[in-house]
Amino acid sequence: MNKPDYFTAGRASDLTDKKDQKLYRALEILPGFLAWLTIILVITLSFIKPTWIALFIITFDVYWLIKTIYLVLHLRAAYRKVRQNMRMNWLDKLSQLPVSDYTLPLLKSWQDLYHLILLPMYKEDLELVSATMESLAKSNYPMNKMIVVLALEQRAGEEFNRDIQKEIAEKYGDSFLRLYFTEHPGNLPGEMAGKGSNIAWAGEWAKTNVIDKMQLPYERVLVSAFDVDTVVYAEYFSRLTHVFLTSPDPLHASYQPVPFYINNIWEAPSFARVVAFAATFWHTIRQERYESATTFSSHSMPFQALVDIGFWQKNMVSEDSRIFWQCFLRYDGHYRIQPINYPVSMDAAVATTFWQTIQNVYKQQRRWGYGVENVPYFLFGFIKGKKISKRLKWFYGFTVLEGFWSWATNALMLFLLGWLPVMVGGAKFNATLLSYNLPNFTRIIMTFSMVGLVTMAILSIFILPPKPPRFGKFKSLWMFFQWILFPVTTICLGALPGLEAQTRLMLGKYMGFWVTPKIRKEKTTQL
Repeated sequence: MNKPDYFTAGRASDLTDKKDQKLYRALEILPGFLAWLTIILVITLSFIKPTWIALFIITFDVYWLIKTIYLVLHLRAAYRKVRQNMRMNWLDKLSQLPVSDYTLPLLKSWQDLYHLILLPMYKEDLELVSATMESLAKSNYPMNKMIVVLALEQRAGEEFNRDIQKEIAEKYGDSFLRLYFTEHPGNLPGEMAGKGSNIAWAGEWAKTNVIDKMQLPYERVLVSAFDVDTVVYAEYFSRLTHVFLTSPDPLHASYQPVPFYINNIWEAPSFARVVAFAATFWHTIRQERYESATTFSSHSMPFQALVDIGFWQKNMVSEDSRIFWQCFLRYDGHYRIQPINYPVSMDAAVATTFWQTIQNVYKQQRRWGYGVENVPYFLFGFIKGKKISKRLKWFYGFTVLEGFWSWATNALMLFLLGWLPVMVGGAKFNATLLSYNLPNFTRIIMTFSMVGLVTMAILSIFILPPKPPRFGKFKSLWMFFQWILFPVTTICLGALPGLEAQTRLMLGKYMGFWVTPKIRKEKTTQL
């Protein structure tokens, strides 16, 4: 299939047609423009039309309360499903599943499926990589159905790569059907240094040198694209296989677990823990609201879909979510996210010093926020893709764009700009009943919205791994009360990096891929 150039565009300049370049560039500007327009209008109108902004803030506060209750209900429902699934022996359920329940045509047994696990890495410590490999080796799933590829980067250095390969091969060389190592060359034309180009290299290599040589049908291979700090729970692959076999049209879906950012959670400073838990709970909620979800971080998908789209793009930052849009456009909208309601555990952003940790958390959030680069990609694809239904175009266009707008603006309006009319509205406005009641109304709404914080605080205790002996009882207590930091972290380590990411895209100051350093002081322990 000869793909149009917009299928592989990383930015507007990658398009050959000048009109297309201008349109794509306008779509790159759109998210940041909407965010900044909102902020500027709220600030400006607070001076000249404080009554309007006060009414807007009251409306927004009510909207926030309703949204909080809505999300809390979804969080509790999704978390309940996750815990139930973690208590089940999915290999037994898989073995008892009748062939008549399979939705994949002509499949005679679940054991005809194979799992290809791709683990791109760059200079991560041996202990971290070993923890991931150990979790794979201890999976409650037949090891003779698992092919593991550890994808190294040439730019990490010959000595580093040689040592990692030697240690991992000695420990786990006989644990799986196959264990391979790839080395992605640096500075290839048309590529951005980062996870996307590395995992694409590994996937293409695996197709030629493993899947094709073993003559495995593409539709019978499931690919798990994991960050190298991903620790899988014992039933992950059994649960994934069960969901794959029982889902409608399984070859046109990506399978999304919940990322639990808890591998090193006890070592993280309190603000980094709040950010990590907030991310965990947001992605837990997405298991219930999967209609508008995209792939994120570690996930699984059919190998057939990867082949059909030509693997991951190599010229952009957010390959984890871009892969969904590549499939969505390739299949004219007939592609979706299938939640598996089961977790994998990953690392919170931690550094050797407090201030470096702040920087790392901010940079990680900014990189996640740069997923906004997918907005011009899929909107442009919607304009060009005539076979995609208008309903899907409007649904995804509005939902995803609103999500990035909320990311950059909501916390600022809720915790900072909501008080602005009272402060700058002038004597005439301050003499009104509306001015008097605005702070009280906002305070009441914020008090009721505390149900969200309390829910997250309670659930965070349940998903904690065992406490290392060096931490005392006060640490456990602070795990609950640390949520008082949520307003500060949401603004400084949520809205601001999200706004910066959108601003960079708007101004054409494109970002490169930033690798989050992985620091652990304790061994990873599974739940």
